[in-house]
Amino acid sequence: MALFRNGAFVDDEWQFIGEDAPVPPHGSIVLGKERYLAQRAALIDREDPIGLALQSGETLDGLEQDVRRFAVIVLEIPKYNDGRAYSVARILRDRLGYRGELRARGDVLRDQVNALHRCGFDALDVNHAGTIEALRTGAVVFVREHYQPASLEGAEDAPGGLRRRLRISHGDA
Repeated sequence: MALFRNGAFVDDEWQFIGEDAPVPPHGSIVLGKERYLAQRAALIDREDPIGLALQSGETLDGLEQDVRRFAVIVLEIPKYNDGRAYSVARILRDRLGYRGELRARGDVLRDQVNALHRCGFDALDVNHAGTIEALRTGAVVFVREHYQPASLEGAEDAPGGLRRRLRISHGDA
């Protein structure tokens, strides 16, 4: 797949560890939810960064107190019409206060890029050839002005300097 971050394609420094593969003692690793929860105690003292990969349909149950430990959280999108990752992204950013890299991985179409960004994704690991080409050539135009707030609010402005009327409560959710 092709990793798009900060407006360019970059090499992926993260190693995705399968459920049965040994965890290397060093390096940036990404683990699935089940494996992370099973080995949480052993991973807490790890010096190198840890990431989490959630399959489509997996929830954040049991991870609420741990999300800030992850340097990257990868949400799998197996098919472009599977929108569950959008909801998980908003929960991570808006309710749980996650500020690390949030990556959409899988079948992402170019028409989805702006919506993914507004939900809080800041990196895309894309396998769709048309989307890769559109990102590579700059054919995807990022919309920066919206009337509704987004999860990556700092990257957007209200049109014409207008104040937004909708506010999201960040209370005890």
